[in-house]
Amino acid sequence: MKRLLVTGVHGFVGRALARLVSSDPRFSHWQLVVVPESLDLRNVEHATAMAGISPLDAVIHLAAQSFVPEAFRDPTTTFEINVLGTLNLLQALRAAGFNGRMIYVGTGDVYGLVDEASLPVAETAIPAPRNPYAVSKLAAEALCRQWSFTEQMDVMLARPFNHIGWGQSDRFVVSDFARRIVAIKHRRRSAVVEVGDIDVTRDFTDVDDVVHAYFALLEHGTSGEVYNVCSGREQSIRSTLHRLAGLAGVDVSPKPVAARLRKAEQRRMCGDSSKIQEATGWRATTPIDDSLESMLRYWETEDNA
Repeated sequence: MKRLLVTGVHGFVGRALARLVSSDPRFSHWQLVVVPESLDLRNVEHATAMAGISPLDAVIHLAAQSFVPEAFRDPTTTFEINVLGTLNLLQALRAAGFNGRMIYVGTGDVYGLVDEASLPVAETAIPAPRNPYAVSKLAAEALCRQWSFTEQMDVMLARPFNHIGWGQSDRFVVSDFARRIVAIKHRRRSAVVEVGDIDVTRDFTDVDDVVHAYFALLEHGTSGEVYNVCSGREQSIRSTLHRLAGLAGVDVSPKPVAARLRKAEQRRMCGDSSKIQEATGWRATTPIDDSLESMLRYWETEDNA
């Protein structure tokens, strides 16, 4: 058995990872290290306790403040969690004598302002982040890459694009739509759905595919290298809303609301996943309708809990 520490294991992606490790035979050789939810990497003693659970064969660093509006509201805390927390983890792992492999989970949001002629965006693009969250993740990514060079830490750098699936918080747009559409289906609210700018496009990947990508990188990634984790498919938010409504069998009427608009919005986004495909053989395989149906089922369960 290989022992795996996952920071942020109690979050959206962490819970999906834990489900797959416990149920998918392909991951039966991995054993998740149990970490109390109360541990906070901003606290050096907590980081030391987390990294000191030995022996560890691998680390997937998921823990982050990842909600963009919250990063605009409180950039200081976002940087403390995303940058200082990562530094504390790296130092604690070194002090504990860790010599396994680590995945630092960044974000495709670091690309920020991308000319539409340059889509799909590859890892060779110069990052131009447009919000404090993306800036903090790029800083932490640079820190991890520096450690791969100067401290010989075996760390791969993942840049996942938007991911969706069972259990995602309704702070994120597609899950919010799914929750509201379930309420419309059961006649608990009108068919009017308040929206921001839904004519932007994003590259959505199912959360289970994202988890598979991280394990593929643990097996085949190269230390210090950056890998996009994305589907390579461009979807408008508007089309995603209407696909959800169609799957639920309801009609919706989008209503633009200024309060839901985001600052510095990228109009179109799509990623190039050829590097991770060539390195590991991984590719996103889950059809988007399967992801959307799982989100609708999740909110049916939550609403009836």
